[in-house]
Amino acid sequence: MSVSLDRIADFLSTVPLFRALERMAVRGFAELTREQRFAKGARIVAEGDAGDALYVVRSGEVKVVLVGEDGREVLLNVLGVGDHFGELALIDGRPRSAHIVATQASSLLVLRRADFRRQVEQSPPVAWGLLVELSRRLRQADSTIGSLVLLDVPGRVARVLLEHATAGEPAVLVKHLTHQTMAQMVGSSRETVSRAMADFQDQGIIAVQRRVVTVTDRAALEARARPGL
Repeated sequence: MSVSLDRIADFLSTVPLFRALERMAVRGFAELTREQRFAKGARIVAEGDAGDALYVVRSGEVKVVLVGEDGREVLLNVLGVGDHFGELALIDGRPRSAHIVATQASSLLVLRRADFRRQVEQSPPVAWGLLVELSRRLRQADSTIGSLVLLDVPGRVARVLLEHATAGEPAVLVKHLTHQTMAQMVGSSRETVSRAMADFQDQGIIAVQRRVVTVTDRAALEARARPGL
């Protein structure tokens, strides 16, 4: 096994979908992946493209977006190192449901559906891991829909901050999210998000220094992310 293949296997071992597998099984998947690099702003897949592969972000960052007929962009998620997309395509092979665009120069590992299916037949734990991941994504989608219906904009902003913060307290955001990015995620304007962030700072719930957001009162932020407040 080459050094580069060793590194790919090491990396895949940190990805939730493959984490529970034995080393030999991870190596089997590593041998089937190929690496693709994308410049900042490059469209990796387009809504409606054939769904024939799983992508794992090895470096950089990508965004998942929907684009309306009027050109308005709705941001569904921001994915960083270790995150992946295309799970549904591994099961049903249907067209992509959203655009994926590189927000930074990025390197992605690509695993084709046919290769994945053959390997899964030899590694049943991956099939279970895929079911767990799809269940997590479905719960996340339910939560997102609920927040859009039940929460005001500050509540939605609080939810986004909690989703992207490290565990414990104080906590920091694991990804840099601009106010414009958060506005696209919560379906609001940048100005409204900026006001919410300023209010959270005034209340001592978060602190912002050199573009790093720190959650200083998780309980208060969690309370703000619950309906009815």
